Amino acid sequence: MTTHEYDVVVAGAGTAGCYAATTIAEAGLDVAIVERKDETEAGHIACGDALKGADAFPEAIPKSRIEPAFTNTGVDHGRFEIPQENTVLEIPVPGELAVIDRWEYGRRLIEAADDAGVEFHYDTVIGDVLQDEDGRVTGLRGKRRGDAIDFAADVVIDGAGSLSLLQDKADFSGTTFDTNVRYSQFCSAYREIVEVPEPVEWDDALVFKPTERAAGYLWYFPRTDTEINAGLGFQMNEEPMKLVESLKRDLRNRPEFAGATVTDKLGAALPTRRPYDSAVAPGYMAVGDAAGHVNPTTGGGIAGAAYAGKYAGEQAVEAIGDGDVSEDALWRYNERVMDHFGGRYAGLDVYNILSTAVDIDDLMGLLAALPGENLAEALYEGSTSMSFGLKLKCAIKSFGYWGTIWNFYETKQLADELLDHYGEYPGSPAAMGSWTTDRDRILDRIYETTGAEAKY
Repeated sequence: MTTHEYDVVVAGAGTAGCYAATTIAEAGLDVAIVERKDETEAGHIACGDALKGADAFPEAIPKSRIEPAFTNTGVDHGRFEIPQENTVLEIPVPGELAVIDRWEYGRRLIEAADDAGVEFHYDTVIGDVLQDEDGRVTGLRGKRRGDAIDFAADVVIDGAGSLSLLQDKADFSGTTFDTNVRYSQFCSAYREIVEVPEPVEWDDALVFKPTERAAGYLWYFPRTDTEINAGLGFQMNEEPMKLVESLKRDLRNRPEFAGATVTDKLGAALPTRRPYDSAVAPGYMAVGDAAGHVNPTTGGGIAGAAYAGKYAGEQAVEAIGDGDVSEDALWRYNERVMDHFGGRYAGLDVYNILSTAVDIDDLMGLLAALPGENLAEALYEGSTSMSFGLKLKCAIKSFGYWGTIWNFYETKQLADELLDHYGEYPGSPAAMGSWTTDRDRILDRIYETTGAEAKY
């Protein structure tokens, strides 16, 4: 048995893991990343390649380090194709947007972390979480080419992705760490990188299209005008091969993809849920996909993961400096995540809940009647507002969907109430119980109003 000792050990060389480790290394602590892939494959992750918030990254790995991976910075809107209504919605996307080469982006993150002094252990599969008799996490146990390796650390940061194995292995009893995690709160994603012979006309747009079944959606994101990320997202309780065939059939039917060649195929799991209520336990923090840090309506998770990594790294440095890695000492990480984006993502998850109880044709018809700017606000901010004149115009266009609109209106009021509640996120683990009870009362009203089955 080989044992390595560090101040912090990070599981996973993704966005969150690299930002956390680089933040820690730049503070002068010893930190390592344990990555299951080998050095040549590290950074190769299934992704839609669309990066919202491309103008702002934490200082540990600034935009200048990863900007060479940006392949298309001319995208400024979403193009929603709605076959049921024979229409296309052009919806502006607020803020800077880029489409990236995700593998190149991943390599540049790893390069930046390595330059900062992070030590990497590639081709190492984590099999267990080490804890002391009081339940504090003290490290990880893994294997590399059949050899057992222990990684002892004051703090473990879990950046191992959706449905992280570490969370199955650790005992979180007696902590606030969110264990209310089920497959139904996640979707599967599959994407192909497709080279087309002629430039597409929509190289300035992210293209979305619902599948024939309500369970999924297709996307076409242009890395360049001839290199397209073509993908599909669907709930985990659906049959993947049937839905992947929906993507392949759509590709065959689109004239711009005639004569295309596929250069890469990859799939992954993706959270479509609110961020974890608490992502800390003694000696342990979860970041990125491993903590549900993904916009549940768009699937965008890179920016959230980067900032979660920053906040976790800074909290680990502070806690280790104080000689206290208890749940209380790490709690500030939870607060910063919820204040920055976690509360907003929880509000957006309300619309995911609503969508499970709305007829897909009614939903598409209603979307076709709404103004694009307000849809963009709702998708990215969790709430929107309209003038009286705009409301009247929408009422005329949406005649026949007024029942659905009323349901949306009632749900929006509750989503706003939930957002306000997340603005009062507790300042310590001791206050978590009463805050959660009040939050769940709001959710009960959301389920009652929408008619949706309970998600959590």
